[in-house]
Amino acid sequence: MTVSVSATTPTRRVRIDHPSAVYAATRAARAAARDAALPDVLAERAAVVTSELASNLDKHATGGSVFIQRALTGRGVDVLTADDGPGMADLAHWLVDGNTTTSTLGSGLGAIGRMSTTFQIRSTPGTGTTTAARVLAPGTPAGPADAVGHFCLPREGEQHCGDAIALAEDTGSRTVVVADGLGHGPDAAEAADLAIGVFGNNPDRALSAQLAAMHRALRGTRGAAVALARVSGRGVEFCGVGNVSATILTPGRSSQLLLSVPGVVGFILPAVLPRHAPLTGGAVVVLHTDGIDHSWRAPLPPAQPAGALLLAAELAHRHRNPRDDAAAIALHADQLP
Repeated sequence: MTVSVSATTPTRRVRIDHPSAVYAATRAARAAARDAALPDVLAERAAVVTSELASNLDKHATGGSVFIQRALTGRGVDVLTADDGPGMADLAHWLVDGNTTTSTLGSGLGAIGRMSTTFQIRSTPGTGTTTAARVLAPGTPAGPADAVGHFCLPREGEQHCGDAIALAEDTGSRTVVVADGLGHGPDAAEAADLAIGVFGNNPDRALSAQLAAMHRALRGTRGAAVALARVSGRGVEFCGVGNVSATILTPGRSSQLLLSVPGVVGFILPAVLPRHAPLTGGAVVVLHTDGIDHSWRAPLPPAQPAGALLLAAELAHRHRNPRDDAAAIALHADQLP
C-alpha cells in the first residue's frame, strides 16, 4: 500500500481593509491554484470564489482577512475567511442561491457554495462570520471534504515561515507532523523543512523513531520543536518535543491536552514515550505551535462536532500571535481515508 504524503506551503493572509485588497486576494488564489497544478477552469473558479468572499468582507464586515493556501489533502485550494462583525442573524436566508444585498458576480453565498467543492460558514450576530471554501481538481480521492483543516503563517513581515506541517494518509489512518524551527526567518524554515523531509522519507516509522531520525538530521541547524500524531480507529498516538502541543476536542466533553516534553530536536532529545488516547464520535485532534494562544480551547456543545476547516479559520484569525510564526492542523477522528 502506497502512503500519500503532502507538506504545507506557507499560507497567504490578505487583510481586507480597502477595495484593492480584493484584487490582491484574487491574485493570491490564482498563484495557489498554479502551485496546486489546477486546470485553468478550476483556477479561475478558485479566483472567483476568493473574489466573492473578499468582496463580502470589504462591503459588509470589519476586521476581515482572507487566508489562501494549497490544500493539504487532494489537489486544490483552500480559501478561509474570518471577520470581527457584524455577523448575520438569518444565515439560512443568505445561503439561498441568488440572495445578495449587492449586485455581485457570484450573486451571493449560494453561488459560492455552488462553485466550491465544499463550502462552510458560521456566523454570530455581534461577533462575526467565518467561512471556508475548498476547490479540488477532478479525480481527487473520495473522502470527507472537511476531514482536515490547516494553516501555516509566517510572522508578520517575514517571507519565510519557520513552522511547517506534513500529512501522511494510509488506509484507515492519518499521521501528521508539526515542526517549529527555533526563531524566525530562513534559518528557522530550514530546520522545520528538514524535519518534514525526514518524515516524508519514511512516514510509516514509529513516532519515537521519527523523532530520533529528525534529531540526527537537524544537528548543525537551529533545531526545532516537533510533534507527531497518528490518528486511526484505535485512537490517537502522540509524541512530541518542545512547544508544539495537541488537543482532543470531543462534543459534550472537556478538551483533553496532550503535552510535549521539554527539549529541542537537533540539540537535546530526551527519552520520549508515545502517549495513547481513545477517540469517540465527533472527536477532532488539533496540533499547533506556540504561535497560537491557548485561550481557544473550550468544550464543544453536545452533538456539535468542530468543522476542521472552520476551526482552522478561527484559529488563524482570532488566536494567532502576529509576532511569531504560527501553524495548526485539525483532523477529524471519524473521517479517515
